[in-house]
Amino acid sequence: MRLTLLGTGSASGMPVYGCECDDCRLVRAEPRLRRSPCSALLEIGDRRYLIDAGQTNLAELFPAGSLTAIFLTHFHPDHVQGLFHLRWGRGLTIPVYCPPDSNGCADLYKHPGILAFDPQRKFQKLWLEDLGVTPLPLIHSKPTFGYLFEHAESSLAYLTDTDGLPPDTLDCLRDHGLDLMVIDSSYVPGSGHRGHNDLDTALALDEAIAPGKTVLTHIGHDLDVWLRAHADRLPSRVVVGRDGAVFSFPE
Repeated sequence: MRLTLLGTGSASGMPVYGCECDDCRLVRAEPRLRRSPCSALLEIGDRRYLIDAGQTNLAELFPAGSLTAIFLTHFHPDHVQGLFHLRWGRGLTIPVYCPPDSNGCADLYKHPGILAFDPQRKFQKLWLEDLGVTPLPLIHSKPTFGYLFEHAESSLAYLTDTDGLPPDTLDCLRDHGLDLMVIDSSYVPGSGHRGHNDLDTALALDEAIAPGKTVLTHIGHDLDVWLRAHADRLPSRVVVGRDGAVFSFPE
Protein backbone atom coordinates (compact mmCIF):
# COMPACT_ATOMS: atom_id res chain seq x y z
CA MET A 1 0.00 0.00 0.00
CA ARG A 2 1.45 3.32 -1.09
CA LEU A 3 0.07 6.85 -0.52
CA THR A 4 1.27 9.79 -2.61
CA LEU A 5 0.28 13.31 -1.62
CA LEU A 6 -0.68 14.99 -4.88
CA GLY A 7 -1.51 18.28 -3.18
CA THR A 8 -1.13 19.65 0.35
CA GLY A 9 -2.47 23.19 0.11
CA SER A 10 -5.56 24.98 1.34
CA ALA A 11 -8.00 26.49 -1.16
CA SER A 12 -5.68 29.45 -1.85
CA GLY A 13 -2.69 27.23 -2.55
CA MET A 14 0.90 28.36 -2.21
CA PRO A 15 2.04 30.78 -3.52
CA VAL A 16 -1.09 32.88 -3.05
CA TYR A 17 -2.24 34.76 -6.13
CA GLY A 18 -1.12 38.39 -5.93
CA CYS A 19 0.87 37.94 -2.71
CA GLU A 20 4.37 39.40 -2.87
CA CYS A 21 5.60 38.37 0.57
CA ASP A 22 9.10 36.88 0.78
CA ASP A 23 7.73 33.35 1.19
CA CYS A 24 5.45 33.49 -1.84
CA ARG A 25 8.35 34.85 -3.89
CA LEU A 26 10.48 31.96 -2.64
CA VAL A 27 7.84 29.41 -3.61
CA ARG A 28 7.51 30.91 -7.10
CA ALA A 29 11.25 30.45 -7.53
CA GLU A 30 11.27 26.92 -6.04
CA PRO A 31 8.54 24.73 -7.63
CA ARG A 32 9.19 21.93 -5.12
CA LEU A 33 7.74 24.21 -2.41
CA ARG A 34 4.42 24.81 -4.19
CA ARG A 35 1.18 23.58 -2.65
CA SER A 36 -1.63 22.56 -4.99
CA PRO A 37 -5.21 21.51 -4.07
CA CYS A 38 -5.29 18.95 -1.26
CA SER A 39 -5.54 15.41 -2.62
CA ALA A 40 -3.77 12.04 -2.61
CA LEU A 41 -3.38 8.80 -4.52
CA LEU A 42 -3.60 5.40 -2.82
CA GLU A 43 -2.03 2.49 -4.75
CA ILE A 44 -2.35 -1.21 -4.05
CA GLY A 45 -0.72 -3.31 -6.73
CA ASP A 46 -2.15 -2.05 -10.03
CA ARG A 47 -5.18 -0.46 -8.39
CA ARG A 48 -5.20 3.33 -8.06
CA TYR A 49 -7.63 5.18 -5.81
CA LEU A 50 -7.80 8.98 -6.00
CA ILE A 51 -8.66 10.78 -2.77
CA ASP A 52 -10.35 14.09 -3.67
CA ALA A 53 -10.34 15.64 -7.11
CA GLY A 54 -9.19 19.22 -6.72
CA GLN A 55 -6.38 18.87 -9.23
CA THR A 56 -7.57 20.48 -12.47
CA ASN A 57 -5.45 18.28 -14.77
CA LEU A 58 -6.83 14.86 -13.85
CA ALA A 59 -7.19 13.78 -17.48
CA GLU A 60 -3.45 14.36 -17.96
CA LEU A 61 -2.44 12.80 -14.66
CA PHE A 62 -4.59 9.69 -15.09
CA PRO A 63 -5.07 8.33 -18.63
CA ALA A 64 -8.39 6.61 -19.33
CA GLY A 65 -8.67 3.32 -17.46
CA SER A 66 -5.89 4.06 -14.96
CA LEU A 67 -8.14 5.11 -12.05
CA THR A 68 -9.91 2.36 -10.13
CA ALA A 69 -12.16 4.70 -8.12
CA ILE A 70 -12.34 8.11 -6.47
CA PHE A 71 -13.02 8.91 -2.82
CA LEU A 72 -14.40 12.38 -2.10
CA THR A 73 -14.14 13.88 1.35
CA HIS A 74 -16.78 16.50 0.51
CA PHE A 75 -18.19 18.67 -2.27
CA HIS A 76 -16.40 21.99 -1.81
CA PRO A 77 -15.01 23.23 -5.14
CA ASP A 78 -11.32 22.90 -4.22
CA HIS A 79 -11.92 19.16 -3.65
CA VAL A 80 -14.04 18.38 -6.73
CA GLN A 81 -13.14 20.95 -9.41
CA GLY A 82 -11.17 18.42 -11.45
CA LEU A 83 -14.33 16.35 -11.99
CA PHE A 84 -16.05 18.98 -14.11
CA HIS A 85 -13.83 18.17 -17.08
CA LEU A 86 -13.20 14.50 -16.33
CA ARG A 87 -16.93 13.64 -16.35
CA TRP A 88 -17.21 14.20 -20.11
CA GLY A 89 -14.95 11.23 -20.86
CA ARG A 90 -16.20 8.31 -22.96
CA GLY A 91 -16.13 4.54 -22.90
CA LEU A 92 -15.71 3.96 -19.15
CA THR A 93 -17.29 4.52 -15.74
CA ILE A 94 -15.46 5.67 -12.61
CA PRO A 95 -17.00 4.89 -9.19
CA VAL A 96 -17.01 7.95 -6.93
CA TYR A 97 -17.51 7.19 -3.23
CA CYS A 98 -18.68 10.24 -1.31
CA PRO A 99 -20.62 11.59 1.69
CA PRO A 100 -24.43 11.69 1.46
CA ASP A 101 -24.65 15.37 0.44
CA SER A 102 -27.86 15.97 -1.49
CA ASN A 103 -26.57 19.31 -2.82
CA GLY A 104 -23.32 18.02 -4.27
CA CYS A 105 -21.49 20.79 -6.14
CA ALA A 106 -23.05 22.78 -8.99
CA ASP A 107 -24.43 20.37 -11.63
CA LEU A 108 -22.26 17.30 -10.96
CA TYR A 109 -25.29 15.24 -9.95
CA LYS A 110 -27.41 16.50 -12.85
CA HIS A 111 -24.72 15.78 -15.43
CA PRO A 112 -22.41 13.11 -13.95
CA GLY A 113 -21.18 11.78 -17.29
CA ILE A 114 -18.81 8.87 -16.60
CA LEU A 115 -18.89 9.48 -12.82
CA ALA A 116 -20.94 6.97 -10.81
CA PHE A 117 -21.58 8.69 -7.47
CA ASP A 118 -22.06 6.24 -4.60
CA PRO A 119 -22.94 7.91 -1.25
CA GLN A 120 -21.62 6.01 1.76
CA ARG A 121 -22.75 5.69 5.37
CA LYS A 122 -20.61 6.75 8.27
CA PHE A 123 -18.68 3.91 9.95
CA GLN A 124 -20.04 1.37 7.44
CA LYS A 125 -16.96 -0.41 6.08
CA LEU A 126 -16.74 -0.86 2.32
CA TRP A 127 -14.69 -3.73 0.92
CA LEU A 128 -12.99 -3.27 -2.43
CA GLU A 129 -11.34 -6.66 -2.92
CA ASP A 130 -8.83 -6.80 -0.04
CA LEU A 131 -9.02 -3.08 0.80
CA GLY A 132 -11.29 -2.10 3.69
CA VAL A 133 -12.50 1.51 3.66
CA THR A 134 -14.40 3.03 6.57
CA PRO A 135 -16.01 6.49 6.10
CA LEU A 136 -15.46 8.62 9.20
CA PRO A 137 -17.60 11.72 9.88
CA LEU A 138 -15.63 14.95 10.25
CA ILE A 139 -16.57 18.46 11.40
CA HIS A 140 -16.91 20.88 8.50
CA SER A 141 -19.44 23.23 6.84
CA LYS A 142 -20.67 20.49 4.45
CA PRO A 143 -21.17 16.76 5.03
CA THR A 144 -17.59 15.52 5.12
CA PHE A 145 -15.88 12.15 5.48
CA GLY A 146 -12.39 11.17 6.37
CA TYR A 147 -11.43 7.64 5.36
CA LEU A 148 -9.75 4.79 7.23
CA PHE A 149 -7.97 2.49 4.79
CA GLU A 150 -6.95 -1.04 5.84
CA HIS A 151 -4.94 -3.47 3.76
CA ALA A 152 -3.13 -6.59 5.00
CA GLU A 153 -1.54 -5.53 8.30
CA SER A 154 -1.37 -1.80 7.50
CA SER A 155 -3.80 1.05 8.12
CA LEU A 156 -3.90 4.76 7.43
CA ALA A 157 -6.41 7.55 7.96
CA TYR A 158 -6.92 10.54 5.67
CA LEU A 159 -8.68 13.36 7.55
CA THR A 160 -9.38 16.64 5.76
CA ASP A 161 -11.26 19.07 6.00
CA THR A 162 -12.13 19.12 9.70
CA ASP A 163 -12.12 21.25 12.86
CA GLY A 164 -11.30 18.70 15.54
CA LEU A 165 -12.92 15.27 15.38
CA PRO A 166 -16.33 13.97 16.52
CA PRO A 167 -16.01 11.74 19.62
CA ASP A 168 -16.99 8.56 17.75
CA THR A 169 -14.40 9.20 15.04
CA LEU A 170 -11.74 9.93 17.63
CA ASP A 171 -12.55 6.72 19.52
CA CYS A 172 -12.43 4.67 16.32
CA LEU A 173 -8.99 5.99 15.40
CA ARG A 174 -7.59 5.86 18.93
CA ASP A 175 -8.50 2.20 19.26
CA HIS A 176 -7.23 1.24 15.83
CA GLY A 177 -3.46 1.54 15.99
CA LEU A 178 -2.77 3.57 12.84
CA ASP A 179 0.46 3.37 10.89
CA LEU A 180 -0.16 6.78 9.31
CA MET A 181 -2.52 9.70 9.90
CA VAL A 182 -2.78 12.47 7.30
CA ILE A 183 -4.61 15.36 8.92
CA ASP A 184 -5.85 18.86 8.17
CA SER A 185 -3.64 21.58 9.66
CA SER A 186 -4.62 24.83 7.98
CA TYR A 187 -3.85 27.56 10.50
CA VAL A 188 -1.06 28.80 12.75
CA PRO A 189 -1.08 27.86 16.44
CA GLY A 190 -3.66 29.73 18.48
CA SER A 191 -5.93 30.58 15.54
CA GLY A 192 -8.96 28.88 17.07
CA HIS A 193 -11.75 27.18 15.15
CA ARG A 194 -12.69 28.30 11.63
CA GLY A 195 -13.77 25.08 9.93
CA HIS A 196 -10.26 23.63 9.85
CA ASN A 197 -7.67 22.58 12.41
CA ASP A 198 -5.06 24.99 13.57
CA LEU A 199 -1.70 23.42 14.37
CA ASP A 200 -2.49 23.16 18.10
CA THR A 201 -5.60 21.07 17.34
CA ALA A 202 -3.77 18.84 14.87
CA LEU A 203 -0.99 18.16 17.38
CA ALA A 204 -3.52 17.45 20.15
CA LEU A 205 -5.18 14.88 17.87
CA ASP A 206 -1.80 13.33 17.10
CA GLU A 207 -1.17 12.94 20.82
CA ALA A 208 -4.64 11.48 21.45
CA ILE A 209 -4.53 8.97 18.56
CA ALA A 210 -0.78 8.19 18.65
CA PRO A 211 -0.29 6.87 15.09
CA GLY A 212 3.07 5.63 13.88
CA LYS A 213 3.43 8.85 11.87
CA THR A 214 1.34 12.00 11.39
CA VAL A 215 1.50 14.09 8.22
CA LEU A 216 0.12 17.63 8.12
CA THR A 217 -1.83 18.66 5.02
CA HIS A 218 -4.29 21.33 3.76
CA ILE A 219 -1.67 23.85 4.89
CA GLY A 220 -2.58 27.52 4.53
CA HIS A 221 -0.30 30.42 3.63
CA ASP A 222 0.36 31.69 7.17
CA LEU A 223 1.02 28.23 8.57
CA ASP A 224 3.36 27.46 5.66
CA VAL A 225 5.33 30.60 6.56
CA TRP A 226 5.29 29.66 10.27
CA LEU A 227 6.45 26.10 9.60
CA ARG A 228 9.37 27.28 7.48
CA ALA A 229 10.69 29.02 10.58
CA HIS A 230 9.56 26.62 13.30
CA ALA A 231 9.48 23.08 11.86
CA ASP A 232 11.90 22.00 14.59
CA ARG A 233 9.13 22.52 17.14
CA LEU A 234 7.10 19.60 15.81
CA PRO A 235 7.10 16.24 17.66
CA SER A 236 9.39 13.63 16.14
CA ARG A 237 6.58 11.58 14.54
CA VAL A 238 4.89 14.63 12.96
CA VAL A 239 6.05 15.70 9.51
CA VAL A 240 5.00 18.52 7.20
CA GLY A 241 3.32 17.19 4.06
CA ARG A 242 4.74 18.16 0.68
CA ASP A 243 3.26 17.79 -2.80
CA GLY A 244 4.67 14.57 -4.21
CA ALA A 245 5.61 13.01 -0.86
CA VAL A 246 5.26 9.20 -0.82
CA PHE A 247 4.53 6.90 2.13
CA SER A 248 4.67 3.10 1.72
CA PHE A 249 3.38 0.32 3.99
CA PRO A 250 4.92 -1.75 5.29
CA GLU A 251 7.84 0.67 5.40
